[in-house]
Amino acid sequence: MADITKDDVIEFISNMSVLELSQLIKELEDKFGVSAAAPVAFAAGAMPVGADAGAAAEEEKTEFDVILEVAGDKKINVIKEVRAITGLGLKEAKALVEEAPKAVKEGIAKEEAQKIKEQLEGAGAQVSVK
Repeated sequence: MADITKDDVIEFISNMSVLELSQLIKELEDKFGVSAAAPVAFAAGAMPVGADAGAAAEEEKTEFDVILEVAGDKKINVIKEVRAITGLGLKEAKALVEEAPKAVKEGIAKEEAQKIKEQLEGAGAQVSVK
């Protein structure tokens, strides 16, 4: 094996194009059976604007909307859950449920969105998180 130092490897990689670097990372992942998620995200951030910026932004989504699709057969239970989740009055919660599909909560964390989805599905509603 030749006397190749880490600095030589770093210098070689720094002269690669983003496409070449992406291919190298993919080959290393395949060879060693690992995932280089953080370096891939770093490489994606270094790409020119518009190249793949939309895909990177979508992977990093941090705000979610809980959408009530269908109230289901147990409408009263769904209205009670909507009231508990949103703090709306009876009239407003009933209107929200009857206007489905409609957003129950918007711009919330993924964990909270999943919790709300489970609550509403437990009450008999069909819910989606977007």
